[in-house]
Amino acid sequence: MPTAFLFPGQGSQKPGMGADLYERFPEARARFDEADAVLGFRLTEVMFADGEDAAERLRQTEITQPALYVHSQAAYAVLEARGFLPDMAAGHSLGEWSALAACGALSFADGLRAVRRRGELMAQAGTVRPGAMAAVLGLDAGVLERICTEASTETEVAVPANYNDPGQIVISGDGPAVERASAAASAAGAKRVVPLPVSGAFHSPLMAFAREGLAATLEPLEIRAPRCPVVLNVTGAPETAPEAIRAGLLEQLTAPVRWAQSLQRMADDGAIRFVEVGTGNVLSGLVRRTLGRDAQTATAGTAAELDALAS
Repeated sequence: MPTAFLFPGQGSQKPGMGADLYERFPEARARFDEADAVLGFRLTEVMFADGEDAAERLRQTEITQPALYVHSQAAYAVLEARGFLPDMAAGHSLGEWSALAACGALSFADGLRAVRRRGELMAQAGTVRPGAMAAVLGLDAGVLERICTEASTETEVAVPANYNDPGQIVISGDGPAVERASAAASAAGAKRVVPLPVSGAFHSPLMAFAREGLAATLEPLEIRAPRCPVVLNVTGAPETAPEAIRAGLLEQLTAPVRWAQSLQRMADDGAIRFVEVGTGNVLSGLVRRTLGRDAQTATAGTAAELDALAS
């Protein structure tokens, strides 16, 4: 059965993530231990801890991104050891790095160092030029794109950041422009407009500060052709060429995540089953809302889920 692996991005993290994998699977334990060694601090202590203090630390972008990456790689290692491999893959924002590492385009350690740096740069960008994001539900993409253009000025911008599913688009940019666009979206008939608790205006021009630093990180990074096509966020199309992947990873910082388009492309290319590799089930919901309730989905983030899939 043609299978696509999907890798989650920021927002899917939760306290205790990965602790059961560490206890249950030696392949996962090896990934977690390697992550602590590569980073030079015990990321696992942050990931495995419970409580509000742990949740708050996990929400820090420079921690969130490597935590999600490591959890996905640990879960993937279990699937790979059991011969359960994808025919194609994609990841949502940060998850694109996870997809590329899982499919062999990046080494685990190189990808981890890069996503740690990416998280640091994006957190800094949010401090240098604070912004806002909001999820707009139930409004046509073309209408919302026009609203964002009209809400923007020479000094304040609002742009679509995540095309999550046909009924949900996240907008991003300067706070006043996002507020104007949110109000206009409500007036135009949006079912709901929900401000998001984020540390920066991701996937917008406000992330330009992070581009130079990420470019310096990407330039020496060894990127190989992945074992299967990875559908890139910036194009919504499959890619295997290393230099195109490098360019896409950089452009992704300030460009929208075309997730609904990516899911549709994978379905068009023959994917029948979609497996969410990592914590949570956000992407599985987006699959069903994009491709229909009958779309086959599975989650692979807990020990129980991995046991069920790999049996």
